[in-house]
Amino acid sequence: MAMVALVGCGDGDADGVLAGADAGAADGADGGAADATRPALAPGRTLGALVLPSGAVRFRLASVRATRVELSLYAAALGAPAALTRVLQPLAGSDYFEVVVEPAELQAAGVTGTIYYGYRVWGPNWPWDASWQPGSLAGWVVDVDGAGNRMNPNKLLFDPYALELSHDPVNPAQLDGRPYRVGGERAVDSGPVAPKGIVLADEAVAEAATRPTRPLRDDVIYEVHLRGLTRNDPAAGACAGTYAAAAARAPALAGLGVTALELLPLQETQNDSNDVVPDSAAGDNYWGYSTLSYFAPDRRYACDRTPGGPTRELRAMVEAYHAVGIKVFVDVVYNHTAEGGGSSLLSLRGLDNATYYQLAADATRFQDNTGIGASTNARSALFRDLAIDSLRYWHVALGVDGFRFDLAPVLGNGCDRGCFRFDRDDEGGVLRRAVRELPGRGEAGGAGVDLIAEPWGIGAGTYQIGNFPPGWAEWNGQYRDLVRQDQNQLDVTAVTPGWLSARLAGSPELFGDDGRRPWHSVNYLVSHDGFTLRDLYACAAKRNDQPWPSGPSNGGDNDNKSWDHGGDPGRQRQAARTGMALLLLSAGVPMFTGGDEHLRSQGCNNNPYNLDSPAIWLGNPRDVSAEAGAFATFVRRLISFRRAHTALRPARYWSATQVTWHDTAAARLAGAAMDDAGRQFLGMRLDGAALGDSARAIYVAYNGDDAAVRITLPAPGPSTHWYRAADTAPWLEDQQNIHEAGSEYRMQGTTYDLAERSLALFVER
Repeated sequence: MAMVALVGCGDGDADGVLAGADAGAADGADGGAADATRPALAPGRTLGALVLPSGAVRFRLASVRATRVELSLYAAALGAPAALTRVLQPLAGSDYFEVVVEPAELQAAGVTGTIYYGYRVWGPNWPWDASWQPGSLAGWVVDVDGAGNRMNPNKLLFDPYALELSHDPVNPAQLDGRPYRVGGERAVDSGPVAPKGIVLADEAVAEAATRPTRPLRDDVIYEVHLRGLTRNDPAAGACAGTYAAAAARAPALAGLGVTALELLPLQETQNDSNDVVPDSAAGDNYWGYSTLSYFAPDRRYACDRTPGGPTRELRAMVEAYHAVGIKVFVDVVYNHTAEGGGSSLLSLRGLDNATYYQLAADATRFQDNTGIGASTNARSALFRDLAIDSLRYWHVALGVDGFRFDLAPVLGNGCDRGCFRFDRDDEGGVLRRAVRELPGRGEAGGAGVDLIAEPWGIGAGTYQIGNFPPGWAEWNGQYRDLVRQDQNQLDVTAVTPGWLSARLAGSPELFGDDGRRPWHSVNYLVSHDGFTLRDLYACAAKRNDQPWPSGPSNGGDNDNKSWDHGGDPGRQRQAARTGMALLLLSAGVPMFTGGDEHLRSQGCNNNPYNLDSPAIWLGNPRDVSAEAGAFATFVRRLISFRRAHTALRPARYWSATQVTWHDTAAARLAGAAMDDAGRQFLGMRLDGAALGDSARAIYVAYNGDDAAVRITLPAPGPSTHWYRAADTAPWLEDQQNIHEAGSEYRMQGTTYDLAERSLALFVER
């Protein structure tokens, strides 16, 4: 999550266009009519602008509380008055408004090329007055009434179902958000500068035969910012930082062994003005956790930014990854929007504030469980439809394979106003509907959707790790924290063998109680939200106050559980190898961040949400140090080892006969010994025969102590031997710390000297 600012309930006057937002009101009675005309290849098109076979365009949107809706069509995105205005009619028995514009009308109005459009909305706080014209106050009663209505017809709203947007609200031609505010600017007509929806004809999207059908348990996730992935790469040329450049990177990531590319938000956000002031991070939105439109791909990430270009280019990128067997996941932010927690009207807030946002008790303010200002309304049927329709569109029409949900508990809020109560069992809620309407792959694979929750939010009751419904995987923050503590806080935090073994086994106490499996735990040590892997072991504390290009950035966690290992680069690399080995040898789904394979650094900045800068973009992959290259080889071979051994990717939790835990003498650990925080060694033996593995057994020997130890391996079976596959200690660094498959070192006995703070990996065959 992008932590721009931490605020309480919005006061109704704060502007949120630049800072991001969340919103909410609760009204469980909000309705939405079904539509049998929904095109099969255009999911989510019950609403929005739909080009009909006749060439006419049907415009439809939903609002419970609007009393009048007016469509404005434009021949240009900026600076021009509306070429054609039409009033939408309410559809009986629904909350929909609709108008159909015929081709002859478009021709007569001079709208013959790209059609740009927006809406003006009236409601209880601003009733229709026949004398109104853009820029007048005719009909105005109050900016926000006691029911939370915030309609203002002077603010042109973009369609929440628009497939592309023309531009950002704030952009090089419009450097502030004042035209979108109410209060003192309530009479300012935002039409000439406001973002408009772009009408796109539906294109038949063939479901590529190469769409991966691999179960989530077999995945290795690579989390990265799309722009940052290639922005520093001179080989990408003029398309650096775009979908097209990312597509060209697919073979390299497949060679690394990555099977799922998880991209930070791609839905349209406020970022076109990032580079307006050179060498400055002020106001920039790099990460993108402040969504403008839930359907439109971000135009800034397209090499072809003409209307339709971003959509085509994103589809082509997804197809390029599918062609090499890599899934594409997208980070989505349905818990808040870019309208902020205040008075800016861009889309949902002016359309029906009390339906799409969760209100505080007095209705003029907002419930905030996101830290940005306002939560979306998880109780509203129209908001639920918006989220599910958006997900369906990105999966079916754009080809995306899965989604990671930012601050996902907000989508399970069962309270109506001014409160939070997590309700995972609401069958009509987003959490249950996503599983039911976007079925996952399950153990056997299939062409479904992988659903991954960030299982926490802001405020009491929002920490819900392990509590999501069956069908949901979750980011396992407890895995992250415990491994960090064990590696970096030896003399500060006590970690027992039992706690560590639970994390290595896929955290059964978190996910197994409701029938979920090890692969519902997404294990990670670092993510975009914090240090990189290198910085976790090279930075004693965050340094977010640096000058451009490494800062400054507000916020960021102060409890990073990091350690600089005395400033010794060799020990830092060793710790990174050991951490990566623990991650890739654990049950569950491993995730690491883009550039970790090359020991990328962010200069100890742990919250660079606003840094669209060369220091934060990934480095040129052709310009890495020898040490970084050796680490990349270690990661690639370790991923290959994981892929070759099914025992490490269990479909069900290991049983007591399939996994055993050992001390330095190879004796089994159990009972009180597993609760002894003084034990710094843990051995894990997997019974390959019982787990259907090619090896008779796999043994992971981990020494978390700051002194070397002599260990004994479990006795091998008759006619089999132990082979060392890897050792993270510095003495093996000249061999990349891991052997190629088939060339592992055959042990001459069962004793082994294991260096301090290191891990060794053995296979029995």
